[in-house]
Amino acid sequence: MKFLVLVLNIFLSHSLLYAVEFKGNFIQGSFILGKTDPKSKIIIDKKKIKVSKDGYFVFGLGRDRKNDVTIKVLKNKKLEVIVKKVYKKKYRIQKIDGLPKKQVTPPKEVYERIKKDNIIIGKARSIDSKLPFFKNNFIIPVENSIVTGVYGSQRILNGKPRRPHYGLDFAAPEGTPIKAMLDGVVTLSEPDLYFTGGTIIFDHGHGISTLYMHLKDVNVNVGENIQQGEIIGTIGTTGRSTGPHLDVRLNWFDVKLDPESVLKVK
Repeated sequence: MKFLVLVLNIFLSHSLLYAVEFKGNFIQGSFILGKTDPKSKIIIDKKKIKVSKDGYFVFGLGRDRKNDVTIKVLKNKKLEVIVKKVYKKKYRIQKIDGLPKKQVTPPKEVYERIKKDNIIIGKARSIDSKLPFFKNNFIIPVENSIVTGVYGSQRILNGKPRRPHYGLDFAAPEGTPIKAMLDGVVTLSEPDLYFTGGTIIFDHGHGISTLYMHLKDVNVNVGENIQQGEIIGTIGTTGRSTGPHLDVRLNWFDVKLDPESVLKVK
């Protein structure tokens, strides 16, 4: 009997050694939160990623990802490989007509400006800090708003197919306060980018960032520590916008994720 108990304990210890928990759906566009032994090393698709002091890690699945996710867990020179199937998601087709021509096809004289805007946004999204906020629950950024645009939808502007929409749009009157969805550090604060207008980006740690677009007022500065729920600006219609609304984006480094995978909007 003692022998059986000993064997069982060894088996359970071996199983718990590699225990990994996941929060999130393995579907295109999803934010996936993981938890493991803090001493473990995690590799996602050949990319080594951070594990927090309390064992949390995070990664994301792109809009059009087709292949499964390979997760490697390494501890004490022992390796476990976990393969998760990624399921397809259906996306909407959204048609918007009557836009000014310059909003559909920007004039050549602004190409350099757009290039500079993209560089500073990309730099803010590339930060790989040890901030721990990514593991906490997000909140809706605008009260009493209407969701008018969703992630992944294919937009057809003035009859011309464009890149998919990678954000979540909240329509509300101009000047409506916007709340920080999660604790974070401001890594970008710009009043007038060409496409996104008044723009804010937050770093939440481990490559997770959020972006707020088309703001009328931008009330935070780069380097500030902002707590969840603080007012960071107001709804506007700046940049390429068809009316007062907030467009929020969620990223894991350069992988564009669905904000609805962390927000309860229904």
